Amino acid sequence: MRTNEDRNWELIGNALAAEAQGRAPRLFSSRRTLFGIPSALDEELAKLDAQAAREASAPDAEGAGERPSAPRPARGPQRVEHNLDPVFDERSRVLILGTMPSPRSRETGFYYNHPQNRFWKVMAALFDEPLPTTNEEKRDLALRHGIALWDVLASCVIEGASDGTIAECVPNDIAWLTERAPIEAVFCTGAKAHELYRRHCEAAVGMAATRLPSTSPANAAASLEHLIDAYHAILPHARP
Repeated sequence: MRTNEDRNWELIGNALAAEAQGRAPRLFSSRRTLFGIPSALDEELAKLDAQAAREASAPDAEGAGERPSAPRPARGPQRVEHNLDPVFDERSRVLILGTMPSPRSRETGFYYNHPQNRFWKVMAALFDEPLPTTNEEKRDLALRHGIALWDVLASCVIEGASDGTIAECVPNDIAWLTERAPIEAVFCTGAKAHELYRRHCEAAVGMAATRLPSTSPANAAASLEHLIDAYHAILPHARP
């Protein structure tokens, strides 16, 4: 036998359901019933809240069971230190200078190591060799052909790999290298490297540098063919 209380609960349940489905105006000032007892709607919403909390704290399917990754460092200009040794030996006659190794080059321990940088494609084409893939293969190709590699700056403030953001420069001692190798010609990869070399290094080295186009992906306007043609300038000084 149904009591008045049963009928009241049924009316409240129907009203809440209609309210939840948008078929009736809101009747209550909160998600709790007039009697202070959680309604069916309140219970369903609580379940949804709990499910959302579980999903937020659960690891991604790709990294299930792994610790959350460390937060990425904030973007913006940062002071960076050059962490790569110069590449040269007693056969080096050509010195090629960039500005500062890219974040990828600093991480992987060698020059022009961004996957979209075309420097090593240019070198392979100039000397008709297979494209080097490891750091040792790249070092070997450069040294066999009399090419030394370094950068103009020992440290600077820079945002990512953007030469346009470089500030507070400290130059490398390029003269130290040219005193230890029979360098005949200096080349700079890009306008910024050339500008910084002229400002900070040329007087001490006693040798002007030739500007070459940057092989960086930032210089996408230059085709690979154009770069290869421009870099032919090093061949009269390099070893065949």
